[in-house]
Amino acid sequence: MDRKGRDPRLNALEEDFFASANRQPPTHSRARDDGKRRQQHVRVVFESQDNPSSAFLRGFMNPSYYSAPPLRNNGSFWHFSRKEINDLTLATLAFALALALMRVGGMFGILNSGVSPISLIIEMALWGTLYIFSLGPAFLLHEMAHKFLARHYGCWAEFRADPSGLRMGVLIAALLGFVFMAPGAVMVAGNITKEQNGKIALAGPISNLVLYSVGFVIGGLLLGFSDGAIIEAFVQAWLWGNSILAAFNMIPLGPLDGLKVKRWSEPVFWVFFIGTIGLAFGTISGQINPYLDLISTLI
Repeated sequence: MDRKGRDPRLNALEEDFFASANRQPPTHSRARDDGKRRQQHVRVVFESQDNPSSAFLRGFMNPSYYSAPPLRNNGSFWHFSRKEINDLTLATLAFALALALMRVGGMFGILNSGVSPISLIIEMALWGTLYIFSLGPAFLLHEMAHKFLARHYGCWAEFRADPSGLRMGVLIAALLGFVFMAPGAVMVAGNITKEQNGKIALAGPISNLVLYSVGFVIGGLLLGFSDGAIIEAFVQAWLWGNSILAAFNMIPLGPLDGLKVKRWSEPVFWVFFIGTIGLAFGTISGQINPYLDLISTLI
């Protein structure tokens, strides 16, 4: 132990706790039981190099909950491993590319546009950049909300991209002109109760609702002083992106957040499910134009 009472061996783990996912799990056959060791129930998702997506989904489709006290993570609260940063960057760029392809209508839209390839590339680059800044925070802060609340409960938590989900999402956007993508998720390792898991899951959609509120206020102010097309497109993308991401993740299916919330608390689930679905529908259909309403009250 060092002077601060922290085991120095944690420094090796902290670089990338899930690095062992690319190796076979240890057998612990040489570990010595001194009779004082307490059985720990830890759920760790191991990723296979041959088929990473299978382990990725398996870890979320078969959750386990334990009543034992959490296995505390004493590492830095703000730590991001190199692998995690790379995965977040890859998922964000793939998401922006899929949205840019959606904007031009996919391959059919490109072939029927009659526009030169250079013009299409410039248009996709411009829209991709706009989507990174308008929708990137919706995705990144959603995942970071999961991560930091899990870290608060003493678990190890890191984002991992789903390679097959990214490839399929970009392919669908290119062929069909709409976005349906599972870019990845925050992987959690440690003792976790049903209530804690539900709260960790709910943190993601709540972050999107907070960002929506920010767009409600700041977007209204920006449009009140400027009627530029770029600002309007940015505000609209911010609002529908956050509302859709919150609503989609509250669906109680598979590895989505809604199922974990529903297993924890039915009342909480239905409040957020109905609220986010209604907000997304109203925003997309144009029945809710909060920034326009805000402008009318200020002018």
